[in-house]
Amino acid sequence: MGMDDVDARLLRALEADGRVSISNLARGLGLSAPSVSERLKRLEEAGVIRRFTVEIEPAAVGYALAAYIRIRPMPGQLQKVVALLGQIAEITECDRVTGDDCFIAKACVRSVDDLERIIDRIIPFAQTNTSLVQSSPVARRLPALNGSHP
Repeated sequence: MGMDDVDARLLRALEADGRVSISNLARGLGLSAPSVSERLKRLEEAGVIRRFTVEIEPAAVGYALAAYIRIRPMPGQLQKVVALLGQIAEITECDRVTGDDCFIAKACVRSVDDLERIIDRIIPFAQTNTSLVQSSPVARRLPALNGSHP
């Protein structure tokens, strides 16, 4: 899909405040509200915008620890591991990757005991290597759009 500078500015505005009204978006972009609505519809239909959601701070709701778990399934266990990871509620995201490991999963947990329980569920089917998150100096963000950075 071809995106122009207005689309990029619209996406950045939504990233900053997903609850902003169409009229405020239009005002900020110098467009009419129907024009902004049409652009949003086009971006959704093209799959650029997957969904509108809320971002919750895990620590604020009791999940004080975050960890990345690198996972290498045992031979023949790949699909079992995929299914298992989907069942563990504390796994908040998971990517299949190249390299020595097949998956990198992020888990948000209340305690080290909870992290251990998750690892214990995985290790019958895969090798794991876990790293605790100390801080996040770069928060999740959009990549450069139209060659420009935020």
